[in-house]
Amino acid sequence: MNRVAPADEEEFPAFVETIIVGAGACGLTAALAVQDAGGEALVLERDESPSGSTSMSSGFIPAAATRWQRDEGIDDDPGLFLEDIQRKSHDRSDPEVAAEVVEAIGPALEWLEDEHGIPFEVLDGFLYPGHSRRRMHAVPERTGEALLTRLLQAVMAAGIPVMTGARVTTLFTDEDDRIVGVEIERPDGGAEQIGCGSLILACNGYGGNREMVAANIPAMAEAEYHGHAGNTGDAVLWGEALGAELRDLTACQGHASLATPHRILVTWALMMEGGIQVNLNGERFANEHQGYSEQAVDVLRQPDGVAFDVYDGRLHALGLEFPDYRDAVNAGAARSAPTVEALAAEIGVPADRLAAAIAETAGQGIDRFGRDLSGTPALEAPFYAVRVTGALFHTQGGLAVDREARVLRTDGTSFPNLLAAGGAAVGVSGPDISGYLSGNGLLTAVALGRIAGETAVAAAAQNR
Repeated sequence: MNRVAPADEEEFPAFVETIIVGAGACGLTAALAVQDAGGEALVLERDESPSGSTSMSSGFIPAAATRWQRDEGIDDDPGLFLEDIQRKSHDRSDPEVAAEVVEAIGPALEWLEDEHGIPFEVLDGFLYPGHSRRRMHAVPERTGEALLTRLLQAVMAAGIPVMTGARVTTLFTDEDDRIVGVEIERPDGGAEQIGCGSLILACNGYGGNREMVAANIPAMAEAEYHGHAGNTGDAVLWGEALGAELRDLTACQGHASLATPHRILVTWALMMEGGIQVNLNGERFANEHQGYSEQAVDVLRQPDGVAFDVYDGRLHALGLEFPDYRDAVNAGAARSAPTVEALAAEIGVPADRLAAAIAETAGQGIDRFGRDLSGTPALEAPFYAVRVTGALFHTQGGLAVDREARVLRTDGTSFPNLLAAGGAAVGVSGPDISGYLSGNGLLTAVALGRIAGETAVAAAAQNR
């Protein structure tokens, strides 16, 4: 299904300067960048309607030194953002890519608003794990689905064609490793060939490929996958066939707060602002402030691979600011009770152990798990709980790229006209699950997506 073939005498009935594979946040951002740089783009999307991992995400994009931060009096800069990324990954993030995206993301968001009418706002009220400043940006609806919808509307308004129901199966190359065209498969089994001057892979990672996950991220092999089923590693497989360098395939974003069996994300703000997680024995088991990605592994290690988010009325009110949490409440995932004993009975855990766990939130300083309890109030009645599991959201490794999003060969040289961004390219989380800093996925999707689009125009012109 994922082939690389020599073009030989292949004749392409149609030609487009730049083909983009994938209509998520990355691909749509790249398409807008291609057009704004004076080029011509075609977006190929395997689904009948674009959705992908973007629509399943929170839609929050971290950026530093933006005008929205300045309006809120937030002092931030790309250098500080880079320090946060490298601190979270223990200095194992791809240094070139990380340095480029922290500089590029702020201007990219301002460009999307100024040139394409996509409004952003900076989230207030709390810090996400690992960030030293409030730098999460979102569209007013505060959902990934809304972000994708607004990007798609901008692409449509710009007159950029998006071909849906078009799964790319084959990349055609010439003797100089140029991508000269692709073959797509239609739902009815029909095939079409389209020539191109440059190609951008924006088709995410391999979270939907269970064999690849088991081979590269065994800790998440049995985790529920909360990403798009179409993320089967196409970019990685094409890269292997082409002789591209692959980096950090062991990295991913997990999440420790997916309501089960409802499959609804429960905002981690509940934990950052004072909530705790307990297992089926009613006991805490880890530092809830370490980050929701690595906390997913700790949840999966608990009996039955589940835990309970435990919080109070104050945090319930905070959660209601987030559409995903409101969805969880409306689905009946959040249970409430006037006392600890009643909550314990409601969720089926020992009351004395749950009471002891909640009592820990009244402590001060650093607790036995390394969490600083002094910054948040103790939990008070009424109490709430949501049954959750650890989930895999998306992978963070992929094709090695340079600062211009050009795909690199194993010898360090770049392919003439092949680019990758978003989940198809190496991320900035280093080699494992603990390196994921909140928002890293959409950070590289949007920042590298714009860079790839601009680079693709020059590559296509050179290829002509």
